[in-house]
Amino acid sequence: MPTITEAYVDSLAPNAGAMKNGRDLVKKNSFPVLNESPDATLLFGECKGSGKEPYRCSADFVNEASPVFRCSCPSRQFPCKHALGLLYARALGNPFTTAEVPQDIADKRDKAEKREEKKKDAAESEGNAPAAKRKVNKSALVKKFASQLEGLRLLEKLVLQLVQSGLGSADKKTVQMIEDQAKQLGNHYIPGVQAQLRELVHTLQTEGDREAVYSQAIERLLYMHSLVKKGVSYLEKRIDDPELPMETDSSLEEQLGHAWQLAELREYGRVKPGAELLQLSFQSYTDAARGEYVDAGWWADLGDGTVRSTRHLRPFRAARALKEEDTVRAVIQTEELFVYPGEVNARVRWDAATQRDADGDDFAKVKKTAASSYADVVKQVKNIIKNPLGDKTPVMLVAYRSIDNTADGFCLRDAQGKLLPICDLKSNGRETSSLIALLDEKDLKDQAALVMFNHRLDDNRLRVQLMSIVTDSRIIRLLY
Repeated sequence: MPTITEAYVDSLAPNAGAMKNGRDLVKKNSFPVLNESPDATLLFGECKGSGKEPYRCSADFVNEASPVFRCSCPSRQFPCKHALGLLYARALGNPFTTAEVPQDIADKRDKAEKREEKKKDAAESEGNAPAAKRKVNKSALVKKFASQLEGLRLLEKLVLQLVQSGLGSADKKTVQMIEDQAKQLGNHYIPGVQAQLRELVHTLQTEGDREAVYSQAIERLLYMHSLVKKGVSYLEKRIDDPELPMETDSSLEEQLGHAWQLAELREYGRVKPGAELLQLSFQSYTDAARGEYVDAGWWADLGDGTVRSTRHLRPFRAARALKEEDTVRAVIQTEELFVYPGEVNARVRWDAATQRDADGDDFAKVKKTAASSYADVVKQVKNIIKNPLGDKTPVMLVAYRSIDNTADGFCLRDAQGKLLPICDLKSNGRETSSLIALLDEKDLKDQAALVMFNHRLDDNRLRVQLMSIVTDSRIIRLLY
C-alpha cells in the first residue's frame, strides 16, 4: 500500500467538491468502523448515510499501481465521497482495526486474479510474435476518408472567400456564415478542423484592439490553409492505399480530429515502459471556443529529461461527471507511458502508476537536463514555430546563470551571457513576471526554469514566460 497522504487522496478526487465532502465526513466522525486487512493491502469501513444501513466502502491496493475503490452508495462519482473519506481518515491518522478481508471483496479479488491469469496465459502463448494488426473495414475507411476530404475542400473555399473579401468587411452575417459552416463540418469526421473554425468565430467576436484581433484571425486562417493543404495530400494517399500506416511523425491526425486509442499507440510502438515523471507546471483554463475545461500539465521525464505534457479535457456538458485534474507534487512511476504523436512537448498518458515523494536527486536530474545554450534553444524554437502547423508557444527547460533586471525588463542570462527577455503572454492571461521580485536571492542564480516561448510580430523577437523554477531542493511554480 502506498503512503496515504492528503495530497495523494486529493489527486484521486474527481473534483474539489468531492474532496471537501470526503474531508467533512471525517470531521463529522461519520466512520464508526475503520478496518485494515492483515497484509495492509485493503482499507475498508462503514460510513453513516441518510438511510438506516451504513455505506460500506473500501480501497483495495492489492495492485498498488491500479487501486480499486468500492462503495455500496449509488453515487456516480468515482471514487465517491465515502471512499475518499475512508482514505482521508487514514491520512489524518484515525485508528484502523486489523480485520480479515470481507468475503465479497475476497470473491471479487479472485475473479480479477483469474482474469489477469487468462490475459497472462494468452500473452505467453503468443510468445514474442508481433501483435496482430487490427482488422479494418477498408470500404468503410475509404468512405470516411472521402467525407473528410470533402469537408477539407469546403473549408478551403471558405478560407479563400474570407481572404478575398478581407477581414475588415467581416460583420455579424459573416460570423454567422462561419458558424453555419462549422456546424456543417460536423458531418465530415474532422472535429479538429471544426474546432478551428469555432476558434476563428471566437476570435472575430473578441472585443478590444481590432488590429490585434485581425492579426490573430489571420494567423488562424494561415493555420487552416496549411491544415487543408497537408490534410488533403495525406487523405488522398490513404484513399489510394487504405492500409497505409497512420501519420505518427507529426500531430496531423490529431489536428484533423482523430482521437488516438491506447491500442493504436501500442500498435505503432509509442509505449515507453517504466517511466518516471515529475510535474513542473500545471494550469487549468476554460476553452470557450471548444466548449471545454482544460487541465494541462507539463512534466519532466526523469529518464531522459524530455518535457512531456498532459491535457485532460472536460466538456462543459459533462464536466460534473468527469474527474478534475490537479497539481501533482510526487514523482509518478508509470508501468507504461503512452506517447502521442507530436513534434515538441508530446502529450502522454498512463493507466497504472504509483507515486513516491520527490527528493533532491530528482531535482538534480531535472536541472542537469536543462538546456545551457540559449543560442541552441532559440534555433530549435525557431524551427518549430516556422512550421505553419507547429506549436507557436513551445515549452522548454533552460538553465540560467542569473535572472537580471535590465533596461528592457527581466531577462534570463545563460553561462555565455546570452539573454532571453521575460514577458507575460496574453494568450493564457496569467502574469508571472511580477512574482520575480518575491523570489529569494539564491533562486535568481544558477537554477533551471521551465519557460513558454512566444514570437512577437511587432519586433520579431522571441520572449519567454516563466512557468516554474527548479532549484536543488524544490520546484517554485509561478504559472497556475
